[in-house]
Amino acid sequence: MKYLIVIAGMVFFPVSHAGVLEYGASLDQSIWKMASETPLECRLEHIIPGWGKGAFVSYAGKNINMDFELKPLRPQARIQTVTVRSLPPTWRPGVAESSISKVRFYKQFDGLVNGQAAWTMLDELEGGYTPSFLFRDWYHQNQPIKVSVSAVGFRLTYQKFLGCMQSLLPYTFEDIAFTILNYEKNSDELTPYSKRRLAMIGEYLKADPQMDLVLVDAYTDSLGAKWPNQQLSEKRAASVKKFFSEMGVEEQRVQVEGHGEKQHVATNDTERGRETNRRVVISMQRWTPPIFNSAAKTASR
Repeated sequence: MKYLIVIAGMVFFPVSHAGVLEYGASLDQSIWKMASETPLECRLEHIIPGWGKGAFVSYAGKNINMDFELKPLRPQARIQTVTVRSLPPTWRPGVAESSISKVRFYKQFDGLVNGQAAWTMLDELEGGYTPSFLFRDWYHQNQPIKVSVSAVGFRLTYQKFLGCMQSLLPYTFEDIAFTILNYEKNSDELTPYSKRRLAMIGEYLKADPQMDLVLVDAYTDSLGAKWPNQQLSEKRAASVKKFFSEMGVEEQRVQVEGHGEKQHVATNDTERGRETNRRVVISMQRWTPPIFNSAAKTASR
């Protein structure tokens, strides 16, 4: 049985051994590249000729995280259990295969290997081994199929991937999407904690072009006259916008407003309460296209 597949001008014949249809890059086809290298995402990608592509992905956040995504050219036709095994290189004859994990592929979604199993795949590739996915292919009348991830050319780009992971921000959008900053008394000077928090937000905004709107609302306590307090709140809001601008954030992405003594959230009869009322509230809106894949995976699991 032969299947002819043409991808970007390249002719590819899947190989069939003992009834198993095999997909994988040959020595001259095996390419690894950094598809994304930002403080928010590191993505190391590999083309699997005739079948699709795979990618190791790590995101900004407080926790260690890394997934391997297997993206087919055709959507998964059904839910099924898939075996992930590590195959030895040809220059190590007699070495047995080893099991990495069993994962679930979900209908119409990418394959996903996460957690320790994804790290194991990285280790196997670094050692020259070939992680392979074994399952039955609905598109070929349930014929056994093996989709392999080549180790050829992996090591050099892997070092870039590790370097990128070291530069990921240690927090996510959810960590800073709504932030309250506080000020010193009768001043537009932020408290030391708020300065650190503002710097975190600025770093994230620089790295995330999908953050299309940042709202900055400034407030004062009730000490002093209303008009000077209104001016002070506007000055505080403007100083935050200036800070973001100096960090390279486009001015049109930041909208500011000073509210003066309005909308107190604590009593003004105590110093602690007045400190709470001297605040700037930063809220962010991020344009993100629907990610049906991730949502469905979460729901399914």
